[in-house]
Amino acid sequence: MSLKKLGLAALLSLASLPALAQTQTIRIGATPGPHAQILEAVKPIAAQKGLEIKIVEFSDYVVPNTALAAGDIEANSFQNQPYLDNQVADRGFKIESVALTVNFPIGIYSKKHKSLEEMPNGATISIPNDPTNGGRALILLQDKGLIKLKEGVGYKPTPLDITENPKKLKFVEIEAAQGPRVLPDVDAAIINTNYATSGGLDPVKDPIARENPKGPYVNLIAVRSEDKDKPWVKALVESYRSPEVKKFVEETFKGSVLTSW
Repeated sequence: MSLKKLGLAALLSLASLPALAQTQTIRIGATPGPHAQILEAVKPIAAQKGLEIKIVEFSDYVVPNTALAAGDIEANSFQNQPYLDNQVADRGFKIESVALTVNFPIGIYSKKHKSLEEMPNGATISIPNDPTNGGRALILLQDKGLIKLKEGVGYKPTPLDITENPKKLKFVEIEAAQGPRVLPDVDAAIINTNYATSGGLDPVKDPIARENPKGPYVNLIAVRSEDKDKPWVKALVESYRSPEVKKFVEETFKGSVLTSW
């Protein structure tokens, strides 16, 4: 067989191999910080599976889904299911979750009380004033047995949806970033991990209660619905949810970011 024919045979053989037998490049959108850092740790694992990852950083929460829906990226890793559901409902995106990743547990902080049990009747608790995080705060209080919410209220309850409040807790709704600042003035404040950290709080040691790492606010990997069953998606998920990445998250973030696997 001539060299030319040998080369053609090799090319035909290569083309017939299953997907990911050759290196495939995918672009993944992420917000700066932990999400992008974790994807850097995913890269070498994915490379062993024939998947080259290019991280595209976005500074806000709206553009990554718009970019994904438009085909500018192949996946994103920055949001939780309630947020994705809202985006799909509001914008009609045909994108969906293919795997759960990590959680940044929201915490209940207090300078005056060492436990939820010590919280007195009539205590004042600050919660974020935006619908997503304010609802998240109330759901956390319900999970800890302090209040009960109206059935079927979903992920965006407000204080008006409280049906039982045995300790007659009072709620002050504030901008999420102000949680650490008002902490000395309230009995407790419910604060997102990023604002707790920037406010000098330790999101592992300081909260008197935190979310369950497997709750509804676990972050996820999203792809276009048409791509969800493609081999590269399976390779990406396996790479992300690997023992090596779990170890990286645990050692790097020391409990402020929790894995879901």
